[in-house]
Amino acid sequence: MAQSRPLLKIIMCAPRGFCAGVDRAIQIVELALQKFGAPVYVRHEIVHNKYVVEDLKAKGAVFVEELHEIPETRQPVIFSAHGVAKSVPEEAQTRNMFYLDATCPLVSKVHNEAERLWGQGFEIILIGHKGHAEVIGTMGQLPHGAVTLIETLQDVEKLTPKKPETLAFVTQTTLSVDDTAEIVAALKQRFPAIQSPRKEDICYATTNRQAAVKEIAGACDALIVVGSPNSSNSQRLVDVAEGAGCQKAWLIQSAEELDWSRFADISTLGITAGASAPEILVEEIISVLKQRFEVSVEVVRTANESIFFKLPRQLRSDAAE
Repeated sequence: MAQSRPLLKIIMCAPRGFCAGVDRAIQIVELALQKFGAPVYVRHEIVHNKYVVEDLKAKGAVFVEELHEIPETRQPVIFSAHGVAKSVPEEAQTRNMFYLDATCPLVSKVHNEAERLWGQGFEIILIGHKGHAEVIGTMGQLPHGAVTLIETLQDVEKLTPKKPETLAFVTQTTLSVDDTAEIVAALKQRFPAIQSPRKEDICYATTNRQAAVKEIAGACDALIVVGSPNSSNSQRLVDVAEGAGCQKAWLIQSAEELDWSRFADISTLGITAGASAPEILVEEIISVLKQRFEVSVEVVRTANESIFFKLPRQLRSDAAE
């Protein structure tokens, strides 16, 4: 008699995966390809996900890190969802490039906030991760040296502003909600007059995905986050799972990265996906798990998302047809 497969309960986080900003950015590339034909040039990964990038490459998108890598062309040049420094569209205009900006509107909000506060005479603090595309773009909205980057509580302790009474902060949109709250509290304790953003900078999708992980983490023997290693919001989901009581949490890009040696003592597995990870990757992982386990699936929903962002004007008529 064949041995029965071990039982595995999967708890799925909802919401998970694509957010409105990612969805919009991918649509911009796909619609540009439909309307203008290949190639369409994209500066930086449109979103931080290998599967998405490879899929768009196959359709005719050409990815570059800097504009100087693009030959003279009348084809569209697209800026990624993470946003760019002001010098990038300036360079594009100098070269008479036709460009489309796929910056997430919630990232643009942070850019506008930083500019507004700086224009009012505030010294700007940015809470974020050094080297991340979004942080480079946000710092690049203002003159060199105008923004001070803070990553940790230790950075807050070492901060020596020129005028403590005219400090203001903004944050990267994909940070850990709890870690950022600690840093903000420390800033407010040291500098009581510090100006906060009008509205929370950490985006709704980051907040919702972290809340869903917190909800299920304590009930899981392990939790998988589907996402890319260079995706900030995906990395934070791993941190949140561990902080919320799940002793094993790991980030994988696809079913191919499943490590079966880790499953020896797992009977309840949590699954979520970062905001730039497509649902097809989650489905593939569950399909592979079903080949080895007797799987039951429970979905735990902590929020409903209905946010939609408009496409750039140049693509809207095409989208409506």
